[in-house]
Amino acid sequence: MKILHTSDWHLGHTLYNYDRTEEQMVMLLQMVQIVKEQKPDVFLLCGDVYHTPNSSSAVQTMLTNALLEIHKANPEMVIVMTAGNHDSGTKHEIFQAPWRELNVFAIGQLEKENPEAHIIEVPNKGFVIAVPYCAERNIPAGFFQRLTDLVNEKNHEGLPVIMTAHTTVRGCDYTGHDHITEDDGEHQSTIVGGVDAMSLEQMGEGYDYLALGHIHHGQYVHSGKHNVRYCGTPLPVSFDENFAHSVSIVEIGRHGEKPMVKEIEIENPHPLVTLPTDGFTSWEEAKELLAQFPAHIPAYIRLNVEVEDFLPLEAQAEASLLVEDKKCRFCCINARRKAVKRAKAKILSVQEFQAEAPIDIAKRYAEDMGIDFDSEMQEMFNKMVAMVTDESRND
Repeated sequence: MKILHTSDWHLGHTLYNYDRTEEQMVMLLQMVQIVKEQKPDVFLLCGDVYHTPNSSSAVQTMLTNALLEIHKANPEMVIVMTAGNHDSGTKHEIFQAPWRELNVFAIGQLEKENPEAHIIEVPNKGFVIAVPYCAERNIPAGFFQRLTDLVNEKNHEGLPVIMTAHTTVRGCDYTGHDHITEDDGEHQSTIVGGVDAMSLEQMGEGYDYLALGHIHHGQYVHSGKHNVRYCGTPLPVSFDENFAHSVSIVEIGRHGEKPMVKEIEIENPHPLVTLPTDGFTSWEEAKELLAQFPAHIPAYIRLNVEVEDFLPLEAQAEASLLVEDKKCRFCCINARRKAVKRAKAKILSVQEFQAEAPIDIAKRYAEDMGIDFDSEMQEMFNKMVAMVTDESRND
């Protein structure tokens, strides 16, 4: 069985209020061309089809037209489209019946009482277990294993078994994503994009390839079998996704065999560029880099700037003027404060701390944090201390 594995299209996404329809259309045309050339048996779109659950009619039309062209490129191919955390699971299934006429299976919600609804048989080729996004707390224990067990009961010919999921898997590389790590003293968990991490053990065993969506960086997740993979997003959604974007072509001979995977890179007509390409620079040097950026390249630009205090108030306007006659689009300034070497903070005893005036403690804290605790801030602080003191006396 031959599979095209893609996910996280985020159709309708805008970048700093810039419309990205042209890029998304170019990406979709490349999908059609890849299907024509590769002739996969299955096309997997593993969640986050849209960027928001309430996409405009124009964006929904863009998807509908794209799926129609993808179907025409290989009419015998089965298309499996699952919902991600950015999608509306219920809306995903509205046109479920007419989609079937085009060999499209739209799976939007977890069917706890009818697990068979997640099993799609590809005649004489294999099985797809299509699982959409669902919060971990709402997934019944052993649900994934139950699905693979149901497939194994049907799989008398030893055909390949594919499972899809849209989630964070522990041990993956979440480069390009904001994340939160929580530790309750017994367990440490990572939340990426609002999605709790799951362990591979929770996803059972018995599949030949686990096609994942949600993490935008294409990668294998260590399973010991080289069969768990995020395909990544075909277009970057943020400037921090400074890696190649692609789709994965997966081939599996029989159930139990190792998948063979190759990546096909997706070209972006409007690349996301950070200046400087490595690290941070001064505001003056950043402006010079922006002024030197080739006028004919239609890129999005972010500036990484290191400042001692604050950027000039007119910084955004200056940057915008520098690209006024160029094809590139200035997006933002990513500013960070220059690190200042500070003397090691003095450790006070309890008695010393109690003897200190509140203003002196505040000054020590400000100095340790590199904050300019000027006369105006000191006056405001003293007023607040006086108010608190008065309130405590009245109580």
